[in-house]
Amino acid sequence: MIIAIIGIILGIIIGLYLPFEFTTISSLYVSVGILAAIDSILGALRASFENRFDGIVFLTGFFINALVAIALSYIGDKLGVPIYYAAIFVFGTRMFNNIGIIRNESIDKIREKNKNKSKPQ
Repeated sequence: MIIAIIGIILGIIIGLYLPFEFTTISSLYVSVGILAAIDSILGALRASFENRFDGIVFLTGFFINALVAIALSYIGDKLGVPIYYAAIFVFGTRMFNNIGIIRNESIDKIREKNKNKSKPQ
């Protein structure tokens, strides 16, 4: 898990200092792809808290979710149908669900840790 956190931090630092700008047209596709990638990261963090993390599932989900979201947004844009709204809704909902579960798991672990410290041995 520490490797994933280091990777996220490095990615943010590189992204902040990389002088690259997206065109107005491609910014929609990139933003949906980033949303899908963040959803995958939060899902991996949730799985890690639940002791069921699988690196292969994470990597395939990370890239496939992002690519499918970008492709659907592109196809929808070419058809004149804003399909990216569906991706935003689905990934946004999943992100908030994952954040809630991560929060609950974190609180449970802290409470269990404090309970074990307070018990006389």
